[in-house]
Amino acid sequence: MDDHRAARRNIWVLTAAQALGGASTPIIVSLGGLVGQELASDPRLATLPVSLVNLGLALGTLPAAFIMRRFGRRLGYLLGACMGMMAGLVATLGIMERSFAVFCAGTCAAGFYAAYVQSYRFAAADSETGAASQTAIARVMIGGLIAAIIGPQIVIWTRDALPGARFAGSFLGQAGLAALALPVLALLRHPPAPKAGAHGAEADRPLGRILTTPRYVLAMATGVVSYGLMTFVMTASPVAMVAYGHSINQAALGIQWHVLAMYGPSFITGRLMARFGKERVAAAGLLLIGGSALVALSGVDLAHFWVALVLLGVGWNFGFIGATAMVAACHTPSERHKVQGANDFMVFATVASASFFAGAVLHSAGWGEINRLVLPAVALVLVPLVWRAAKPVGVAVSAE
Repeated sequence: MDDHRAARRNIWVLTAAQALGGASTPIIVSLGGLVGQELASDPRLATLPVSLVNLGLALGTLPAAFIMRRFGRRLGYLLGACMGMMAGLVATLGIMERSFAVFCAGTCAAGFYAAYVQSYRFAAADSETGAASQTAIARVMIGGLIAAIIGPQIVIWTRDALPGARFAGSFLGQAGLAALALPVLALLRHPPAPKAGAHGAEADRPLGRILTTPRYVLAMATGVVSYGLMTFVMTASPVAMVAYGHSINQAALGIQWHVLAMYGPSFITGRLMARFGKERVAAAGLLLIGGSALVALSGVDLAHFWVALVLLGVGWNFGFIGATAMVAACHTPSERHKVQGANDFMVFATVASASFFAGAVLHSAGWGEINRLVLPAVALVLVPLVWRAAKPVGVAVSAE
């Protein structure tokens, strides 16, 4: 009973931390491209600040995994929140000094904070098994629903808060959110990972062996496509909306609806995975991502953007949470940090590439080409995922 209460307490702590840490993303996504347009000398670099968040996230995953394995999740998460504070302050300074390089350094540093925030979902699953583990992952992701409200509202309330430095107040608010996360994360009481060969712990398999198992490859590929395509489209969306005559507020609200759609389904995603299987839920997510591209290709009115962004968000939720549950089923407790870190590095390295690519494609080929590229990528992973999802729920499948 004590272990159960501790696990539930940690889930609430991680959910609150997710709400605060996750709010950084909609702030940067909503404003990063617009600040880039004002500060960058080359218009093709407008989305670079958003892309650098994903680059920082990718570069930060393996160091974050090492720190958490060596010193524990709580200390690692506190360090991450300190990085988040620094990131917001540096980005604010970049805007005030009208330095594109300094602003980019701030958004890149925010990616290192995001590397810790992204692992909250795995931390929730550490103390649970089976369906309870899947539900714990989904519950922590509910924190992102609160983040979806906090982030865009900070953009709207604070973007002109500092005279003569438009948008700087929003990034100062980003630093404040990271500061608020520190006392929350200090409440985390997380059990250490059992060491390989310890009593009751299974021996570690070599990382290369785990990474080449078909089960893991499919789980990783599902996460790569779900998150990569979502980032690819979301990075370009605010700039495309403004280019087609929609206001900055409408672009920010579009991102808010998108992030709400990303995390809102988390109330039911865990139950859906328990009933239908994580592979089937992930496959449904990829279908929704494909559907969002079709909506975006059908027009450029405000409704087309917003509906496409909502479908994209729900698709990401099912696809990425399903992929997370698939990864969590591929390793033993003593292997968790290295396997989770390797997974997130592969996912977010691809996400960073997609984000960089989005700016170039939007500038050279336009919004339509962004969405046309989504469809073959979805099909590439959907076929093997549907094959695996066709297996009856509850049938045991080897991790190999």
